[in-house]
Amino acid sequence: MANVLIRTGDESITVTAQAARRLLEKGDGDAALLYLALLRHQGNVLPRSLAGELRWDRGRIEAAEASLRDLGLIAPAADLPPEPADERPAYSRDDVAERLERSGEFRNLTAEVERKLGKKLTTPDVAVLLGLNDYLGLPADVIYLLVCHCAERVQRHYGPGRRPGMKQIEKEGYAWARMGIDTQAAAAEYLKKYAQRQACIPQYMRALQLGDRLPAPSEEKYLTAWQEMGFGPEAVALAYDKTVLKCHELKWAYCNGILKRWHEAGLHTVDQIQSGDRPAPRQDGQPAAMDDAWKYV
Repeated sequence: MANVLIRTGDESITVTAQAARRLLEKGDGDAALLYLALLRHQGNVLPRSLAGELRWDRGRIEAAEASLRDLGLIAPAADLPPEPADERPAYSRDDVAERLERSGEFRNLTAEVERKLGKKLTTPDVAVLLGLNDYLGLPADVIYLLVCHCAERVQRHYGPGRRPGMKQIEKEGYAWARMGIDTQAAAAEYLKKYAQRQACIPQYMRALQLGDRLPAPSEEKYLTAWQEMGFGPEAVALAYDKTVLKCHELKWAYCNGILKRWHEAGLHTVDQIQSGDRPAPRQDGQPAAMDDAWKYV
């Protein structure tokens, strides 16, 4: 019988007979595809970092990874290298050219990012996109939403015509990956909540007696953290008052320390804070020590 395989002339990938038998008996197509992708990279990458190459979401690739682990074809989770931290692999010009040649989706992403940023991307620029896609496993549609988010944020802070640098985009991409934002739905939900937080920022700035100006990026981090802790503008105004009383001016770190202590104590509303801040009555009728009133400061 004639050979039905078409020889492509590319480098070969060897699957052992035992691995093939286990995969066939399992009947899990996703596990088999992930195993082939891992073989293509000589097993030198984490399975979940291949989500971009396979165009899978996190749930799908984690399920395939679990199947391969059950089959004994990849190392136990405890033996795997740690999650990617803050640096992507160094991609060469050939790596970039190969991906652009091989993947129409990646070519389209690169073209759309160029249009969004209003410039021709250099090879190092495209390597940043490749790292987000190939190393972090972010799909192309999520990366484009990420780029749009960064562009809108920069324009809001610095005015029309300003564009984010690729390093800014890369940094935000790592933040998204750590938060598990790797699907269009997850990105849309994150951006919705981000917009809601941004709409509230003027109220927080007024609570801090800073008027109607936009916060600096470092100030915005504090405001976002306080919102995520569950503090409204009124509670922040109370923390501001205590900060000024102690420091005679707004000290962001000191104000943040007050709010963190209230958060740890489960005090978030003005009523809760004032009740928790109030000195406890003493049995002998004597006033409590003065520093009891600053228990959460």
